[in-house]
Amino acid sequence: MEFNDEDKIKATILYHLRRKKVIGGVHTPFDTLRRGFPSHLGKDISKIAKELVKQGYLLTKPTNRGLHVSLNKERLIEIEEFIKKVLGYSFL
Repeated sequence: MEFNDEDKIKATILYHLRRKKVIGGVHTPFDTLRRGFPSHLGKDISKIAKELVKQGYLLTKPTNRGLHVSLNKERLIEIEEFIKKVLGYSFL
């Protein structure tokens, strides 16, 4: 099964957050989601991350330093299955 670039970017964002254990009450600035990607994809990464928020995979938290995000711990199993399906990484 072949996935499009957008699915790969979504899975990569989710994988980075899951690997760093940014789940529930632990959060990171929204701008750090672009790290690790080529700079010319910056706007696309932001758009895809906002889509993940709309889909409920990412939770937002407004702070005085800007918007922060974390993985939705209630959908963690679904997130891990998506990562495994697209990227082939497992968290066992």
